Amino acid sequence: MAGVIEPRVEAAEIQRSSVRPTTSITAYDYYLRAIPSTSALDKDAAKRALDLLSRAIEHDPRYGRALALAAWWRLQLDANDWTDNETLNRDEAIELARRALQVADDDPVALAAAAGVPASFGADLDTSIRLIDRSLELNPSCVIARHWSAWLRLSAGQPDLATEHFEKSLRLDPRGQGLMPFYLTGLGIALFMRREFAEACPFLLTSPQQLPSLVTTYRFLAACYAHLGRLDEAREIVKRLRAITPVVMEPATRYRNPELRELFLSGLRRAASEPS
Repeated sequence: MAGVIEPRVEAAEIQRSSVRPTTSITAYDYYLRAIPSTSALDKDAAKRALDLLSRAIEHDPRYGRALALAAWWRLQLDANDWTDNETLNRDEAIELARRALQVADDDPVALAAAAGVPASFGADLDTSIRLIDRSLELNPSCVIARHWSAWLRLSAGQPDLATEHFEKSLRLDPRGQGLMPFYLTGLGIALFMRREFAEACPFLLTSPQQLPSLVTTYRFLAACYAHLGRLDEAREIVKRLRAITPVVMEPATRYRNPELRELFLSGLRRAASEPS
């Protein structure tokens, strides 16, 4: 799943934007305290962040960025199999995103951070893309919008356009602060979708060195190895995946193109199969 906001990226976005995100100093303080957890991306970080964000929202129920970041964390609970009630968590994520979008107005960060959440749960992808495009109209230099746009283009089965947006995101933030593991994984998925499996592997291998908990990376890497016929390596990646989550397969409903979805799932199924 796409990375969303890292402290130095957030500071740069605030500096570039004339939008005042909230009138509540207390809400803003809770929000800022929640942001560093995105660098950890584990279940404990999610719990800490959601607690802080719920306090921010209590102080300002119309705080778009806090609502959007809470929606993103709910998405991570689902993507990483950290929730015991997937339906309830999904409903809460979509509701938080809906509320964020209602109050986002001309704040490109809130708009971008919330827009991709419903599509990641298999909702209306075209609407999410239109919202991301609106965010980029408001601020073409918004790193978060560029990054989310790239992930949505992957969901739409447009790997070339996704790569273009990832590269623009990196040019805006050359050090990739807080986003580099997602950038590497996203580029790897784009190459996978183009069936350039060998070229995808180095990106997908490097990403876990920076963020070992990103389950999407392992799933696509295992699928790559399987399609390359490197089944021993594919099964080794599945072992690493199982050390993070018991769930190897996923519905992959966020990928709209059925051919690309089956390309991914068929590789993952083969990687997860027992040797005969």
